[in-house]
Parts: sequence; structure tokens; C-alpha cells
Amino acid sequence: MRKKLAAISLVIVAFVAFSVPLFAHHGTSVYDLTKTVTVKGTVTDYVWANPHVYVKVDAKDEGGNIVHWDLEAQNPLSERNVGWSKNTFKPGDEVEIDAKPAKNGRPVGSIGYTTRIIINGKQFKP
Repeated sequence: MRKKLAAISLVIVAFVAFSVPLFAHHGTSVYDLTKTVTVKGTVTDYVWANPHVYVKVDAKDEGGNIVHWDLEAQNPLSERNVGWSKNTFKPGDEVEIDAKPAKNGRPVGSIGYTTRIIINGKQFKP
């Protein structure tokens, strides 16, 4: 009986240990995948790190006010597979990036589905 209880306990602990990271990932539910916005501005930071790559951009809104956008891409390995590198963006680069906006209206977007990126006037083609 003790061996059976120990085996069941081990299975439960293993299940919990492997499933917790799955619950931690938010996926794309915060983004409106039916809409696309074009973020046009200056790169302020480019974060090439796990779990996601980020491009941070200062852009002007309709009123001319600066808005700080955080654009989230996939992980570095996935981005490398589509031609990105840790040098794709640099602070000061002028960019136009199509992104899927956050549903709540905040200046956050997903560029995992991006088809158009312009860096310093040139279409990015990996």
C-alpha cells in the first residue's frame, strides 16, 4: 500500500511541476487579432531575451503627444528562424511596424503576426 501511495504521489508532483509553466504563459488573448495598427516612431529599446523579444517605440498620437509602445514578438529562437537577430533594431532607428493592438486600448501590441516592418525607410526582408 505504501509503494502504491508513493507512486501516486510522485505522479501528482510530476504533473504539477510540468504543468505550472503552461499556465504561466498568456498567449495572444490580450491582443485583438482582427485589427492592425501601424506604429510609426523611434526605437527606444530592443530587448533580445527570453521569454519574448520586445521592440519599444516612441510614437506620436493624433494629437502630437508621445506614446510609448511596447511591441512583443516571439522568443529569440523563433525570431531568428524568420531572419531577426539581436542587431535587427537599434535605439534611434525610425520604424513603421504593423502590430496587433491590445484589446484594452493600451499602447501594447503583438508583432508575432507582422507582415510589414520598415526600418530607416527600408522594408525589412530577412
